[in-house]
Amino acid sequence: MTTTPTIAPRDKAEILAQALPYIRKFHGKTMVIKYGGNAMTDPALQADFAEDVVLLKLVGINPVVVHGGGPQIEAALGRLGKKGEFIQGMRVTDEETMEVVEWVLAGEVQQDIVGLIHQAGGKAVGLTGRDGGLIRAKKLKMVDNKDPSIEYDVGQVGDIVSIDPSVVRALQDDAFIPVISPIGFGEENESYNINADVVASKLATVLQAEKLVLLTNTPGVLDKAGNLLTDLTAREIDGLFADGTISGGMLPKISGALDAAKAGVNAVHIIDGRVPHSMLLEILTEQAYGTMIRSH
Repeated sequence: MTTTPTIAPRDKAEILAQALPYIRKFHGKTMVIKYGGNAMTDPALQADFAEDVVLLKLVGINPVVVHGGGPQIEAALGRLGKKGEFIQGMRVTDEETMEVVEWVLAGEVQQDIVGLIHQAGGKAVGLTGRDGGLIRAKKLKMVDNKDPSIEYDVGQVGDIVSIDPSVVRALQDDAFIPVISPIGFGEENESYNINADVVASKLATVLQAEKLVLLTNTPGVLDKAGNLLTDLTAREIDGLFADGTISGGMLPKISGALDAAKAGVNAVHIIDGRVPHSMLLEILTEQAYGTMIRSH
């Protein structure tokens, strides 16, 4: 069992004082947080995350949470005897799988997060893309990475058509913390499963958020030698794509983040959700706990 080191009162006061300029700078600003990885499945990290979100709200920052739920969906499909199938990192979502995705994301996972935030003293409201017409979507056209003439049918996987943030703004004005499941709806009222990183990035752009924070199971963006790159510009990220430094599972995450940075979100933080309170440490201190991508 690990013991938490005790901090002298003077040191605690010093830490709080160091946060003050950041609190002042970000007061009244919106931060979109993509919640995923270990931070979502480890009970201690779940509690830390909820506390961090509530603290941000209490000091006058407006957090908006977008969550994933891959492991929970996989477990639910397993209980039904279904095996998850993926093409180029995207879950193939037939009608039955979509039903499971909806009740896991908009039911189980979302309500767990809402409950944790309430437990930490905040007020949260769960939303899907259907609520307030938040996320309109269409069927994703997926072409082969190597041969663009080949197109895959991945079922009810969605591509965002538009985001109407009015319901999110209304909740923020009433001191609520929106918790959003990445489910969109189409013209025929059909549901679509959308990548949570993509939803968070697009939402940050539409809300003109000050920051987009992506919680991951990695320290951040690493160079080819495995060293953490703490501060990057959008142009430098383009270079890392070109030379293959960024590849695999980080590609969709970073490309969405890059789009947000280029579209006016001041900073995108890719941080290690396995570190307790990493979000607060990244946002309210000078210490870098991940990679910050600046828009300029």
